[in-house]
Amino acid sequence: MATSKSPTGPFKAEPEPIKGSYSIDPTVFQDTDGKAYLYFGGIWGGQLQRWSNNQYDPKGALKQKDEVAYLPRIARLSADMKSFAEPVRDVQILNENGKPFLEKENDKRFFEAAWLHKYNGKYYFSYSTGDTHNLCYAIGDNPYGPFTYKGVVLKPVLGWTNHHSIVQVGQKWYLFYHDVQLSGKTHLRNVKVTELTYNPDGTIKTIDAYK
Repeated sequence: MATSKSPTGPFKAEPEPIKGSYSIDPTVFQDTDGKAYLYFGGIWGGQLQRWSNNQYDPKGALKQKDEVAYLPRIARLSADMKSFAEPVRDVQILNENGKPFLEKENDKRFFEAAWLHKYNGKYYFSYSTGDTHNLCYAIGDNPYGPFTYKGVVLKPVLGWTNHHSIVQVGQKWYLFYHDVQLSGKTHLRNVKVTELTYNPDGTIKTIDAYK
């Protein structure tokens, strides 16, 4: 954690990481009631597979195809936003039948890049599926979930992975993401933005970046 009096910095880092935190890709969501939540996690390089019940297990292994997939994590932040106000817990992502995804459903299960936004009173949890390269989303009734899978926000782009944010500017919503169209190298990424459109039922229209 690093803080500043200005959004442009300079930022001063805290002497220690947030106690109880682990893995990668943190994102903060602040609700309309002022409470803030940190979402994080990623498998493979993010090493969620080495964490069970918030305890590190150096022998932790990736899930087999028919096992329930690993889940992202959430914890409410304290008032100063420098520590957790509660233990870290799983974020449940469920299919349309209320069941968790299996590892073999890797076009829908969580891999990394958690993001949360709120639209018309509903909470939208979006994420990357990693090795299948989709940006997907699920909808819930509160910041903790459970979240029900609804579909793909963004189809695969050039480059191995994708990472994004969804924000409102004025009356419009935008998806920020990256690809490697300029460099052609997956480690040299360029940022892009496109308008996000909701259907009347609250679902998001799937975006194809190259059409």
